[in-house]
Amino acid sequence: MIVKPLVSIIIPCKEVDNYTKECITGCKRLEYENFEIIVLPDCQPSDIVEGVKLISTGAVSPGIKRNLGIKNSTGEFCAFIDNDAYPRPDWLTNALKILADPSIGGVGGPGLTPPEDNSHQKAGGYVLSSFMTGNLSNRYKSKTNVESDDIHSCNFISRRSTLVLAGGWNEKYWPGEDTLMCLAIKKTGKKLIESSAVVVYHHRRSLLKPHLRQVSRFGEHRGFFVKKFPENSLKLTYFAPSLLVSLFFVGLLFSLFNPFFLNIFLLGLTAYLFASFVAAVLQVKCSKLLPAVWLGIIVTHIVYGLFFLSGLLKRDLKR
Repeated sequence: MIVKPLVSIIIPCKEVDNYTKECITGCKRLEYENFEIIVLPDCQPSDIVEGVKLISTGAVSPGIKRNLGIKNSTGEFCAFIDNDAYPRPDWLTNALKILADPSIGGVGGPGLTPPEDNSHQKAGGYVLSSFMTGNLSNRYKSKTNVESDDIHSCNFISRRSTLVLAGGWNEKYWPGEDTLMCLAIKKTGKKLIESSAVVVYHHRRSLLKPHLRQVSRFGEHRGFFVKKFPENSLKLTYFAPSLLVSLFFVGLLFSLFNPFFLNIFLLGLTAYLFASFVAAVLQVKCSKLLPAVWLGIIVTHIVYGLFFLSGLLKRDLKR
């Protein structure tokens, strides 16, 4: 009988809350049988969590937690998942099929909106998966297998030896530590694959305030990474929201002094509002959520664009 390689599932978290317990339960239901679960909360939980290895870390960055998970793992492969996500039963089975190719250094896939999320969370998911969010939308919907240079950390599987060779997870930056891990793996000469078959369900931030807080962090870090780590961050699509915000204010200013520019400004604004409305219509399954998703797309662009510019101007970022 062929023995399947051991996989260490590593779950960083602040506490073992209901989401974390759901994640653990989902991992225990995997069809792949040879795995261990390592959970890394800030403090030891008061209740017993059976079938997992618990490692208290203190209030440290997710990168430190993941590195501690690697250090305490015994598996040939390490599978990383966020505590507010849970895997589809075939998650590891499909990932390891891809990783059987030694030229592949890491594999990930979409973090889909769980069906049990409430309407405000689903609205946030619709915004993130709309075509108006550019390359970022690929993280939140199914797609075919593609070679990637930036797999998100909530759904990331790699050989332990590859992670060690790459130097482990960056312990300073969050979010963005996944971008740097992918960059390090690519520098070892290995490829990264995103697959529609490697699926986790990732609970969304509610629209609007929690969603926009998350988007602001994404924007600020990406803006900073564009100049500090351009190898996999210097992409035109990341500049698009900032360009949109800049054009809006410039167009508004010029239109105050010249009717010609006013007409151009109104035409451009109408085209943008129409495109964002179409994007919302294509995503929304419930018509009651359409206004919220439409508004969500617009304010997501504004917030991301402004914080991207903020990150671009900063000399460094604090955790």
